[in-house]
Amino acid sequence: LLSLFLLLLCCWSFFDSPFEQSLLKKALDKGLFSINIHNIRDYAAGKHKVTDDYPYGGGEGMVMKIEPIFNAVSYIKEENKKEGLSPHVILLTPQGKTLNQERAKALSLKKSITLICGRYQGVDERVRDLVADEELSIGDYILNGGETAALVVIESIARLIEGVIGCRDSTEEDSFSMGMLEYPHYTRPADFMGHMVPDVLISGNHKEIKKWRREKALDRTYRRRPELLERIDLSAEDKEIMEKIKKQKTVNSLHT
Repeated sequence: LLSLFLLLLCCWSFFDSPFEQSLLKKALDKGLFSINIHNIRDYAAGKHKVTDDYPYGGGEGMVMKIEPIFNAVSYIKEENKKEGLSPHVILLTPQGKTLNQERAKALSLKKSITLICGRYQGVDERVRDLVADEELSIGDYILNGGETAALVVIESIARLIEGVIGCRDSTEEDSFSMGMLEYPHYTRPADFMGHMVPDVLISGNHKEIKKWRREKALDRTYRRRPELLERIDLSAEDKEIMEKIKKQKTVNSLHT
């Protein structure tokens, strides 16, 4: 059982709908993993529970204070210790390493994860030094806060937990799980306004279907995300396919 702890500054209802829908809700209801939401204000000192302040040295925006975050994570660690767990603490920030499928797989094996959802101009640098085990980003763009990023991280991890997705093979064939983009998918009707499903997919020849899918996955990855092919070990058969794809691209270029 994976336990996820969220530290955030936002309205509680932000997370109501995502955790009450589809596969996440079913998995939570089954107890396949758990989510615990903590409001950082609850760990702030003083009457007004202040969680942010002006940055030293001047500048625009506000900075999240170290004390409430440190206190919250310390509390979570103590609670985890009672169950023999040690939470892996992640600071969600655009400065972190970009989340990918490989990292999601590794995180899905953790027993306890705490996600710190940043806000405002950022967090006190000492959160990185004293609290976070890892910094994670979901892409090179800016969000209002880490809550949306937390949802992305949670879903990418949760769907890899045994039992969350009905068919285990479906997660293994997803884009990026194979190290490259997925092959095209088709379903009924076979003919839609003259646009036909490829004959091989309705042939019943599973060997040829598997070959076709591999070729299409390689072709799509080469055309859309060629850098991914540099990270995987291509078989001799894959390399032959790639030669054909490259030759075809050259021919097409000459005719355009």
